Amino acid sequence: MIILLASLAVFLALGVPIAYSLGLSGFFYFICEHPELVSILPPRFFAGMDLYAMIALPLFVLMGLLMNAGGITTRLINFSLLFVGRFRGGLGAVNVFASMIFGGISGSSVSDTASVGAVLIPEMKKKGYTAEFASGITAASSTMGMIIPPSVPMIIYALVSEESVGKLFLGSLIPGVMIGVLMLAITLGVSYKKKYPREDVSLSAKEKLVTARQSVLAIIMPVFVVGAVVFGIATPTESAGLGVLYAFIIGALILREMNLRIIPSLMRDSILTSANVMVIIALSKLYIWILALEKVPQAVALFISGLEIPVFLILLLIDIVILLTGTFVDVSPAILLLTPVFLPSMEVLGVSRIQFGVILISGLAVGLVTPPVGMCLNVASAISKLGVGTIFRAAVPFLLANIITLILITYIPQLSMWLPALFFD
Repeated sequence: MIILLASLAVFLALGVPIAYSLGLSGFFYFICEHPELVSILPPRFFAGMDLYAMIALPLFVLMGLLMNAGGITTRLINFSLLFVGRFRGGLGAVNVFASMIFGGISGSSVSDTASVGAVLIPEMKKKGYTAEFASGITAASSTMGMIIPPSVPMIIYALVSEESVGKLFLGSLIPGVMIGVLMLAITLGVSYKKKYPREDVSLSAKEKLVTARQSVLAIIMPVFVVGAVVFGIATPTESAGLGVLYAFIIGALILREMNLRIIPSLMRDSILTSANVMVIIALSKLYIWILALEKVPQAVALFISGLEIPVFLILLLIDIVILLTGTFVDVSPAILLLTPVFLPSMEVLGVSRIQFGVILISGLAVGLVTPPVGMCLNVASAISKLGVGTIFRAAVPFLLANIITLILITYIPQLSMWLPALFFD
């Protein structure tokens, strides 16, 4: 284990991407400890990607790209204005509200930041909001994208934990909405204090109806995709395929704003994104295999169960570890590293696989808005031209919503277990 952990630390310090650091440290472990098993490493690597459910990844990514290319972002923003535009700081509230809806479409926080931010950050600056506020709220509200179903990170967790994707989707719904509601409250409070403007939403009934009609097809998409899995109509992979077809029909045939020439490039982007995740999964699976070989999960579970401290303190420490890991490690490898180590311990403490999955994803989402990794920070920085540190400071008040929700779902299991129990038990 010393060889394994020390080599991983060295590779990370040298700036080697974490996926290859995991693979190389695993290779050195076998060279030193089990050279006779080196020949089975390639089959183990490919076995890490040879999963039927993995097909859902590029399909969910492509679904989000197609919806964005179909001109749906602007329609969602206009739809959000009908509900929260009249409040002080209306565009800030629209930012949060739109992220809640867009998160259920794209399943990706980074896509959320890029799509919503590209429209709203320049518009908010034009209306008198500071660039820091506009960028901070965009990055922070985007964290809902990987929590509200359908969620790509939740599918990765399902692959590792061998838990039902449908149950995980339902388990993350209430926490995702809670984050959005708390962020709306924080946004309105900050906007009232700084006297940010209200938006003019004095539309006629006919204009409101047109706006709602143009957006409703996109809004019901998460219900369509998640509902197909929950009610057993389709597997997650089939549901993702239906979502791709649905997105294409809306963008190309109904709204007619999708340029068909960009579809090959969108498919290429989805393949490259998914290939990157698959390589991480394959090399992480190799690392996980070594941890299992050394009985690390069992040792950690035994250590934690033997601690003579209250359970609520142990859960709090695990939350802190998740938050710190998300700060330095990207979401996908963090899920693959932490799940096999902590899941057995959490089950000993009475935390179900579903609840731990929601805790893990919710905690790692904060890392998207914290330096040095902070993918959403980097996207918001590219749009606003502000420094990553400046945007992070502006995002901190909104991240309180994430922290409060993380604590609540850690200590109140019903928040993540009620819906799965309602539909599956």
